[in-house]
Amino acid sequence: MSSRIRPIPGIDPGHPTRGTDLPVLKPFRVGIYGHASDLSFCRWLEGLNPKSVLAVAMIPLVWPFVVFAQGGYSTADAFEALWRWLPFLVSHGFALNILISFFTMLIGTIAGILVGLGQVSPFRALSKFSWFITQLFRNSPWLVLLFIVMLAFPFEIEFAGQIFLIPDWIKAVFGLSLPIMANISEIVRGGIQSVQTGQWEAAESLAFTRRQTLWQIILPQCFKRMIPPWMNWYAILTMATPLVSLLGVEELVTLSRQAMEAEDNHPELLMPFFGFALVIFFLYCYPIAKWTVRLEQKFAIKT
Repeated sequence: MSSRIRPIPGIDPGHPTRGTDLPVLKPFRVGIYGHASDLSFCRWLEGLNPKSVLAVAMIPLVWPFVVFAQGGYSTADAFEALWRWLPFLVSHGFALNILISFFTMLIGTIAGILVGLGQVSPFRALSKFSWFITQLFRNSPWLVLLFIVMLAFPFEIEFAGQIFLIPDWIKAVFGLSLPIMANISEIVRGGIQSVQTGQWEAAESLAFTRRQTLWQIILPQCFKRMIPPWMNWYAILTMATPLVSLLGVEELVTLSRQAMEAEDNHPELLMPFFGFALVIFFLYCYPIAKWTVRLEQKFAIKT
């Protein structure tokens, strides 16, 4: 056996080749928002065949017809109960889900634009603070944020001798607005940085101030690039609104549970009621996903 020590490729500086066949961790690269990968949720949802999804959803709905329930309660009775509760579930339950998603997206968008502009601010303290806020709420579990807001916010506010009650759904809106704000902030930052630097230089040569350049030249160009990822996050938010049911907010899932309790909690009620919730959320979010992908293809940056 030779006593000569063999050099390790990529480690020993005397080795002629600097490569190695060992697995290595590649550097993480942060892409700018507006890229097709930002629309992964809507692309996945848009790629689903509506007929296939409805067919799969019908399987758990039809299955109870095959297995007769004990105690004489049939699947026909379960669907009859769903039909009785249907107007109430839609008008008071699903309507509240849509209301929560609308106000959450409104507040999150306004706050996200401000934080996103703060990230590209020339003031270092402001940009660092905006970056910290973005990363904090962007990487926090949504349910944890909901619990913190629900427990930290008061149930009522006394002002000028008057007591104003704060409904649980309003506190849920503020809780969900925090992660939406953080993700919209990244969309704004990425959209601004996606504009070529030549636009800034051209505006500077025309004696535009930074504010004029941002509001009159940069933002109008990147606005259409930010619409698809913004719609993608609205679809994700809408699908996440049932989380507030864990905190007692009377939306679709909560009212479905209450309706089943009013119908004596027969096991046959599970599939019709929760199957209806699945179908109605899909019917609402699927067109948004289709529209999002089309807008992304329309507004794609031509290279």
